[in-house]
Amino acid sequence: MSSSHTFLKYTRLVHLYLGVFIAPALLFFAFTGALQTFSLHETTRGSSYKPPAWAVVLGQIHKKQTPIVPVRKTPPLDKPADKSGRSSDKSADKPQSVPSDTTQNPLPKPADAQAPKPHHALPLKIFFLLVSIGLFVSTISGIYMSYKYIRNRILVTALLLAGVILPVVLTIA
Repeated sequence: MSSSHTFLKYTRLVHLYLGVFIAPALLFFAFTGALQTFSLHETTRGSSYKPPAWAVVLGQIHKKQTPIVPVRKTPPLDKPADKSGRSSDKSADKPQSVPSDTTQNPLPKPADAQAPKPHHALPLKIFFLLVSIGLFVSTISGIYMSYKYIRNRILVTALLLAGVILPVVLTIA
């Protein structure tokens, strides 16, 4: 056997075993990335959508590598006014400078200027959804082929389980 053939043989084995080990992470990121593409892991302003808790936690793990979701602070309410009609804030007692016309609008817009075209993100979101589905299907087919065409199924199973268990343990720890 030539040295290039031997090198190729071992490169294929390394590719197979590394691929099986990282396959669970690829499946996780493909799935959670698809959820995040359509913001299914978070609530948006002005929407009544409330994401399921599992989607929020998985999105947090995907973005911040922790299952702990921080509690969002509610925006502060306006300060109540006192009897004189002024704000009760101490900074209201300080004299405030009045901005000149040049600081409010330094560059006037020409009358014939058009507003920028709105960006329609849906086609790009659909493309990334298709990429996520493709990555998911490709990874599943790679796992299938690793069992179908390799003789050492125990090693493949051990690496696949290690690829599942290790991130779970590291997330909990």
